[in-house]
Amino acid sequence: MADEESRLEGPPRGGPRELEGGKGGKAEAGQIENVLALGRELVDPLPVAITVYSSADIAGIRRASKVAAATLKEVGARLRPGITTAMIDRWVREDTRLRGGKPSQLGYHGFPASVCTSRNEVICHGIPSEAVVLAEGDIVNVDVTTEFEGFHGDTSKTFLIGEVRPAARRLVEVTQEARDAGIAAVRPGARLGDIGAAIVACARRSGFDVVAGYGGHGIGRKMHEDPHISHVARAGTGLRLRRGMCFTVEPMLTEGSARHRLLGDGWTVVTADGRWSAQCEHTVCVTEDGVEVLTCPE
Repeated sequence: MADEESRLEGPPRGGPRELEGGKGGKAEAGQIENVLALGRELVDPLPVAITVYSSADIAGIRRASKVAAATLKEVGARLRPGITTAMIDRWVREDTRLRGGKPSQLGYHGFPASVCTSRNEVICHGIPSEAVVLAEGDIVNVDVTTEFEGFHGDTSKTFLIGEVRPAARRLVEVTQEARDAGIAAVRPGARLGDIGAAIVACARRSGFDVVAGYGGHGIGRKMHEDPHISHVARAGTGLRLRRGMCFTVEPMLTEGSARHRLLGDGWTVVTADGRWSAQCEHTVCVTEDGVEVLTCPE
């Protein structure tokens, strides 16, 4: 599930935020130490509390990510014309349950479903519905986030439904390439802005635009954590990355203008010009010498 950029503008107000694990608990103490260590090791001051995860915690995020990836793969293989997006929601709920997980998105700030299903002109956060029926030639993004053993993994893919026009197929292909270009920019010492700059460069070489205002996010013990990952940024700007940071890279590209509007349900984001959009997402972790993609399907 994409993160809304405005949610994370500037440092938190009203003093330090409470960390996961309860006051005085071991989880809180460990996270506080991780945050302090990050501040000591980097020259740049941190405007927000970034969790740097231990190897044990990363193993937990990796397990949750593998579960999410397996559910996405299973559900994606069942898509075809005539399927409703409400059916996708039921499949995600059932498959997640069978794997021992819980859908992270269900009930998140009131979100009414277990998965986001974004078809054609929908950029992100589409709500599954019996009224939305996949047709030959459609594209649809399925965004799965799973909580498993106290950690979260988040992944999405835009699927082609039957025979898709070449321009739409190319949009989906370039979106995946842009995601991979952003991931390739991740390494210790790189800047957050390097990710967005790589995504924009890839997209614009092929004539597509990149949605600003919604982006990736930190992930781990919570589905959405700091920092916000902008997909439209300048290289060399933003926080420096450090080993143990976990976050999503999930660019949304558009055929036409990247301008967008929010529908009356308060969730569904669509292109302003009605042209199509695609999104691809992985959860990643900064390693000692680069990056690990945690949501690669097996």
